Amino acid sequence: MAGRRLRVALPLLARKPAGKRVRRSLRLLQAVTRAGGLSRDLDVGASLLDAEVARIGVTPERLVLLRRLKAARARGRSRMAEALLDLEIAQLRRDLRVLAHRSDGFFAVLRRLRDRRDEDGAESLAVVAALGERFDAVELHRLRRRVRRLRYTAELAGALKAQAPPAVDDLRKLQDMLGGLHDTYVLAQWLGRQGAACAVRGEAALAAEASAFRALVDEKTAAAHRAFLALPPTEIIGRALAAMGQSRPAA
Repeated sequence: MAGRRLRVALPLLARKPAGKRVRRSLRLLQAVTRAGGLSRDLDVGASLLDAEVARIGVTPERLVLLRRLKAARARGRSRMAEALLDLEIAQLRRDLRVLAHRSDGFFAVLRRLRDRRDEDGAESLAVVAALGERFDAVELHRLRRRVRRLRYTAELAGALKAQAPPAVDDLRKLQDMLGGLHDTYVLAQWLGRQGAACAVRGEAALAAEASAFRALVDEKTAAAHRAFLALPPTEIIGRALAAMGQSRPAA
C-alpha cells in the first residue's frame, strides 16, 4: 500500500519528475508492489474459500481444495520474500531521502495534481463508457488502478492544502467494490484451473467440487458487478472529480 502511494506521489512532488532518482525509485517501488501482488491475491482467495467452506459445510473434497490453495499461498509468500530480498532496498531508501529534501514548489505541485486528476478522471470515465454493462475483468482491474490513483491524488492534495481530502470516501467505496470483484474473479480462475487439473488426474470428485465452488464464486462476482453498475460508477467518479475541484467533466 505504501509503495503504491509513493509511486503516485514521487512524480508529483519531485523537483525533477523525470530525473534519474525518480525513475530508479519508481522501478524499485513497482517491483516491490508486484512482488506482493500475487501473494496478496492468494491470501484473499484462501480467506474467501475458507469462509465459503464454513458457510456451506465441510467435506473431504472441500478440505483438499482448501489445503491446496493454502499451499499455493505459502509458495507465493516464499516467492515474494525471495523477490524482495533481491531488490536494492538500500538504494531506494537513499534515493527517497534525497528526494524528500528536493521537492518542487507549492504551485508547481498543485498544477501537476490538477493534470493528474484530469488525466486519471478522463481515463476512468472512458473505461466505464467503453464497458457499458459488460463484465471484463481486465478492464475493470484497470479502472480500479485509476480510481486508486485518483484517491491517492486527492489525499495528497488534501495534505498539501492542510484540508480534509476531497472525494476520498466516494473513491474508496468504488475502489473497494472493484477490489471485491477482482478477488472473486481471481479465486474463480484458480478453481477453474484446479478443476481441469483434477479431471486430468482422474480425481472426479475433486473436479466436480471445484466446478461447483467456481459456480458459487462466479455468482458472487456477478452480483457484485450488478451492484457496481447500480451505483452508477459514472456518477461516483463525476462527483469525486467535482469535489477535487474539476469545473467541467473530463473529456
